[in-house]
Amino acid sequence: MASPSPLFLILCFTYLSVSFSQTLFLPLTHSHSQTQFNTTHHLLKATATRSATRFHRHRHRKTTQQVSLPLSPGSDYTLSFTLGSSPPQSISLYMDTGSDLVWFPCSPFECILCEGKPNSTFPPPKIPQNAAVSCDSHSCSAAHSALSSRSLCAIANCPLDSIELSECSSFKCPPFYYAYGDGSLISKLFRYSLSIPMSTPSLLLPNFTFGCSHSALGEPIGVAGFGRGLLSLPAQLARSSPHLGNQFSYCLVSHSFDQERVGRPSPLILGRYDQNSAHGADEYTYTSMLYNPKHPYFYCVGLAGISIGKRVVPAPEFLKRVDEKGNGGVVVDSGTTFTMLPQRFYNSLVAEFDRRVGRVHKRATQVEDGTGLGPCYYYDGVMEVPAVTLHFVGEKSSVVLPRKNYFYEFTDGGDGTGKKRKVGCWMLMNGGDEKESGGGPGAIFGNYQQQGFEVVYDLEKHRVGFAKRQCSLLWDNLNQR
Repeated sequence: MASPSPLFLILCFTYLSVSFSQTLFLPLTHSHSQTQFNTTHHLLKATATRSATRFHRHRHRKTTQQVSLPLSPGSDYTLSFTLGSSPPQSISLYMDTGSDLVWFPCSPFECILCEGKPNSTFPPPKIPQNAAVSCDSHSCSAAHSALSSRSLCAIANCPLDSIELSECSSFKCPPFYYAYGDGSLISKLFRYSLSIPMSTPSLLLPNFTFGCSHSALGEPIGVAGFGRGLLSLPAQLARSSPHLGNQFSYCLVSHSFDQERVGRPSPLILGRYDQNSAHGADEYTYTSMLYNPKHPYFYCVGLAGISIGKRVVPAPEFLKRVDEKGNGGVVVDSGTTFTMLPQRFYNSLVAEFDRRVGRVHKRATQVEDGTGLGPCYYYDGVMEVPAVTLHFVGEKSSVVLPRKNYFYEFTDGGDGTGKKRKVGCWMLMNGGDEKESGGGPGAIFGNYQQQGFEVVYDLEKHRVGFAKRQCSLLWDNLNQR
């Protein structure tokens, strides 16, 4: 988390008339912070900076002995659970498809270098010590990067004869270190009941495994990892309720930072559901997930190119696949706001976009400096911009972006004259020179560009799908079933 987020997504849970044996539908609600951002420039600059930091902190690692780190936890969306203690304790976590651990601060909690960062609205909970995971569990091995249970039990001071006889269940899993792109924590592993606080009946996860941290660096709020890992929330759901954990999707309401639209609920969907009854027969555009041997928690896909109007700009080869070192591909990420592209590919796209738009409209360079975005243009009346289409690897795997997903229009008074003028800005970002990076993902497909799509993560068939939706209507339809 590089800077305070312009958007906080509080996940509210209300009674829904659904079959809990098949699917769970949850409303996600944005609340737009009015105190942090007093100008559009400030809002866009902070969001652009945070997106770039989340991407760059992960890639710029040039040592030969690199540590495989998740992306910095996203701070656009949070979700709330209830911990099954007496009395019940509420916890608020960032939803993050770029990491694979569910963890949260526990009392007492110390956060180092967390000044100026948002804090949870709930006090850190207390966890009973008898809920600690044993050293010989698979969960303990997963938390310690697949270190053997025998080694972990030795660290936990289990006697040798007990280790040989597999009688170390009374010895607790040792604390583990977990790092993100720009923060870290030390955590202990617990298994306890966790519930989604709905009216009767509620979804109860009686043996949910999570990290409990008393000390963190730059991470004041916990994370619900939705990535591809044994300890992630979908993976644990899949073991206890396969119908809920084998697929999840979300549909982010298009907001363009507008306060009224930000407040509309967006659905998060766990499990498979009858799409025809919810929104007609619209089909998904699918592309295969790519396995990343170094970053196995990422949802990576291949990108073949991007069209500006009718001209296809081919993507570099490393965006189409992931190599044996874990480099390349595109991460589909809920926690990064703006899409990040490698510099040369980005420059080719911008050159083609500017060739069509820049010959008609004046560049708003002062706005570009103030927002961190670009190119930006002044305009009067209605502005014509070319269509943008993402061509993912696979047959019939193209996704046409809505105009507002890649071109943000607002009124600006910063042209040096004090006169308010209409401005439009290109909303995809330069991720830097790939030759100067330390490897890792080649690009990120951010949540701002995902607005107005239902994005489905099909974990059974190993694919990611996109379907154009009116997300606010989708929530209404799901809630009426």
